[in-house]
Amino acid sequence: MQKDIHPDYHPVVFNDLASGTKFLTRSTVKTDKTIEWEDGNTYPLVDVEISSASHPFYTGKQRIMDAAGRVEKFKDRYKGFGKRS
Repeated sequence: MQKDIHPDYHPVVFNDLASGTKFLTRSTVKTDKTIEWEDGNTYPLVDVEISSASHPFYTGKQRIMDAAGRVEKFKDRYKGFGKRS
């Protein structure tokens, strides 16, 4: 392995702003914010808008859109397209 070409891979806490959940993981991201974690150590803190704790797909709160309704809407919008008067 070559030396001095890899980024610094270190523990980081990600804070989900939507749900308030915090995750301790490893990353190469750099930040000026820090937080004291449950183990008593201080780690860099990164605020994220959405994570698996608040994303509708992972929480099961996603909307199911009616496919038939979308098809009808498309047909109504383009029913006269390409016809010459």
